[in-house]
Order: sequence, then C-alpha cells, then structure tokens
Amino acid sequence: MDKPMPGSIFYTNNPPVEIRGDMTLRDYFAAKAMQAYIYYAGSSAVPRLVAKNAYAMADAMLEQRLKEKSCG
Repeated sequence: MDKPMPGSIFYTNNPPVEIRGDMTLRDYFAAKAMQAYIYYAGSSAVPRLVAKNAYAMADAMLEQRLKEKSCG
C-alpha cells in the first residue's frame, strides 16, 4: 500500500489534500468513501458497517490503482 510522507499533497478535482501524521492513501480513500456512505444512508448509517465498507472500497480502489499502474 502507498504510504505518503507527512505533508504529501494529493491533487483531486477538489482542492489539494495534505496528508498529515500517519494517514495513508488507504485512509484517505476510506474517508472519501465513508462520506458518500453517510450521505446516502443518512441517519440509518451503522458506524461499524460504514467503516468496514469504506475500507473495503478503499482496498478495491488501491487494487485497481495497482492494476492500472502495472499496465503502463
């Protein structure tokens, strides 16, 4: 898994995001996925399931990222 150096900047369609402390790219992806889950589920969101699903989505994103990097 990618582990950016503290202070790394990731550019997205949104403003740049600075990774601080021990946050990984996996954590960043999970946080973004978690926002979407909570937005769509609203008050019916179960925190433990949201976290589990957010990290599952992050893992899938990292796996796809590796596949695309290896293809050239």
